[in-house]
This record gives sequence, structure tokens and C-alpha cells, in this order.
Amino acid sequence: MSPLLLRRLSIVCLVLLLLAGGGWWLSRPKPVAVVLKEIERGLVESTIANTRAGTVEACQRTRLSTISGGRIEILAVKEGDRVRKGQLLMKLWNDDQQAQSALALTQVTTARQRVRETCAVAANAEREADRQSSLRAQGFVSTSKEESARSEAQARRAGCDAAKADVTQAEAKVNATRVEQGRTVLFAPFAGTVAKIVGEIGEYSTPSPPGVPTPPAIDLIDDSCLYVKAPMDEVDAPKIAAGNAVRISLDALPRQSFAGKVRRVAPYVSAVEKQARTVDIEATFDDPAAPGKLLVGYSADIEVILAVREKVVRVPTSALLEGGRVLVAGDDGLLEERRIKAGLANWEYTEVLEGLRPGERVVTSLERAGVKAGAPYAVDAKPAGSGAS
Repeated sequence: MSPLLLRRLSIVCLVLLLLAGGGWWLSRPKPVAVVLKEIERGLVESTIANTRAGTVEACQRTRLSTISGGRIEILAVKEGDRVRKGQLLMKLWNDDQQAQSALALTQVTTARQRVRETCAVAANAEREADRQSSLRAQGFVSTSKEESARSEAQARRAGCDAAKADVTQAEAKVNATRVEQGRTVLFAPFAGTVAKIVGEIGEYSTPSPPGVPTPPAIDLIDDSCLYVKAPMDEVDAPKIAAGNAVRISLDALPRQSFAGKVRRVAPYVSAVEKQARTVDIEATFDDPAAPGKLLVGYSADIEVILAVREKVVRVPTSALLEGGRVLVAGDDGLLEERRIKAGLANWEYTEVLEGLRPGERVVTSLERAGVKAGAPYAVDAKPAGSGAS
């Protein structure tokens, strides 16, 4: 074969090889861009959280209303005022009751004067009876004379006792008028802050009858002691006990959490229409000063910590497929499916007991199209949604 023919055959073979290589290159599976997370050791906690938003509550809060209705005569406080225990908050018009009280006090004074009068007469009659008894013993008076004097003394003593009973009755009437006046005044049952006042001077204040949701006259809050109350799913309730550690987060203080403890688990299930059945729990802050000034009514969430594992192999929970499987980035450029044995878990991390080693990389972008076992992959250096800082 001539050299020219050999050269032409070589060129044809080279062209055919290039065409075949180009066809394979164009037809090969394209790698899917994935986000990878390197397996490491760290902390994993088993936690449960409230099903609906909780609320910051005051340890003491009372919505006060007068027992009797009437026109507001005195408003001794304003909204936002700090008050001490026993301080007057509100008084309704009660001049008629004060007049009755003054009359009752006068009757007490009169009754006491009557006691002094009748008891003095009784004492004198008893001395006369004793004198008549002495004279009868000496034979100077008759027995009937002595008996008459003794009967007189007993009658006078009975009058004295009746007068004393009248004093007791009059004093009881005074107490009754004071009780009636107490139905028209409000005093602070504890030190706190006046949150809200319903009514102004001259307006009529109406008490709250049983079963009728009438707004209270004064809402008093002791904001020196606060706790968080939140509903937990009834399925999780048996796992929670007083003393469990918690993390408390507040919408008003984003990206912060505060350590606390469960102080109470409600002994009953709340069944609210069109809502899941829940059990209320209460949690307090380990350091009440840590969140700073809190307002009663802030929305809050409670995350109850049931168990803790430190320095364990962990995988992002977002990397788990159904059945305890993960996709591992293989050294051959292909995704490999692997089954793991999981331990403690929460929404962020899951403990790995078997199946993964520190340093291996798993796929966390499972929602992307084409992400499956055996697929070629390319590492996405800039995951979706991670805008430039």
C-alpha cells in the first residue's frame, strides 16, 4: 500500500474517532447540580414544639370590677400607673351608704350610753338587794322585802345585758354598712401595673354578672413575674414533665432564644372547635432578666428538649429520604444511595448510628429534578436562594 493511501486512511480513521467521541460527548448524561453537606460530629437534640403560638403571661393578673354598679366618682389611677398592694383604684358614688354608716355609728354611741345608764342602775339595785339581805338576817326586814329587792336587781341586770346586746347589734349594723360601701370601691389586691381602665369619672360602671362577658373596670398586671404558656399536641403531652429544659423564642426578639424550664403541664386536654386537641404547658425563664423588658401578650414559642447527644455523627434532616436513606456524593462523580440507622432527630439534624462517616458528603437539595441514585452530579457552588451578602 502506498504511503499516500495510508495517510488518507489514517485521516479517515481519525475523523471517524473524532465524530464518535463528539457523539458520545453530546449524548452523555448531563450532571445535575446539587448542594452537598459534609458529615461531621456535633450536637443532636430530641425536641418537640408547640402547635400554635404561645403567649407571654403574668404570674398574677386580675380583671377587677365592683360588686355593685354605680356612677364612677373617683378614678385614683391612670393606665400605666404602678400601684402598691391595698391602694385605692376606683370608687363609685356611695353617699347614701355613707349616710347609713354615719347613722349606724350614732346608734352605737347611743347604745353605749344606754349601757352605762342601765348597768349603773343594775349595780345599784344589786347593792340594795345585798343590803336588804343583811337587814333580813338581823331581823329588821321581812323575807318578802328581801325577795322584792333581789328581783328588782335581777331585772335591772337583765336590762343591762339587753343594752349591751343593743351595742353589739348596732356595731354589726356599722359593719354591714361598711361591707356595702366595699361593694363600690376597688383596691389593688397586689402590687402591679394598671393595664387598662374601662370608664371615666361620671360614667356608670357595670359589674360582670355570671355568664355575661362584660369588660372589667380595671385590668391589673403584676409584670414582675412572667411565664410563657403554649399549646402542645396531645400526642406529645405524655413526653413532657415539669422540670424539662426548654428554649423560648419570641417574635419580638428574632434570632434569639432563651433557656427555661417547664413549670407546669395542664392536667386536661383542651378541645377547641376546628383545632387539634392540645395540652397547655407553662415555662419560665432561667434568667428572667435575659429577654429584657417583655410585654404581657407577646407571642412566643416553646421548644421542649427531651434528650441530648453530644459529639455524635449527624446528618442534616433535610438530606433524609423516606425509609432512612440518603444520597452520598461518590468519588466517581455519581450519586450513591445509602441506608442509615438513625438515632435522635429534630427538624435540623438527625443522629447517625450506622451508615455514614465524618467527611462524607450528602445531598441536601433533594427537591431538584434529576437528583437520584446513579446520576452524575456537579457541586452547586451557589445554592438557590443564597443571594450575595
